[in-house]
Amino acid sequence: MSTSPPAGAPGTDAGPRLAPEIAERLTRNSDGLLPAIVQQHDTGEVLMLAWMDDEALRRTLDSGRATYWSRSRREYWVKGATSGNVQAVVGVALDCDGDTLLLRVDQSGPACHTGAHTCFDEGELPLGGGSAPAGGVAR
Repeated sequence: MSTSPPAGAPGTDAGPRLAPEIAERLTRNSDGLLPAIVQQHDTGEVLMLAWMDDEALRRTLDSGRATYWSRSRREYWVKGATSGNVQAVVGVALDCDGDTLLLRVDQSGPACHTGAHTCFDEGELPLGGGSAPAGGVAR
């Protein structure tokens, strides 16, 4: 089952398009998506990972509000549109292979859908095949 935007979805028909000089630099997965790592701009803290296609990236660049493609709901979503936990985009970078985006944002409220500040709050996993430090999972 494909998780990519359906034919005729916003951005797949006539209308504004991602600038060709940007689009040609992107290396998308088989569903036409790129992972977007989201980082708090002033602290460097990684907040979440989401997915973008050309249209989500165009909307993000045009509006300054983080817009993603929801693989489960099969629709675009603007972070904070319903929760109020807005991501104001400060900068967007493309990695050396063109297959991953880095969004630097000013996060308002929790970034995670669980209500946590970051989606990466479950602690560190043990390295080297060892067990977690005394007291359980390292945080």
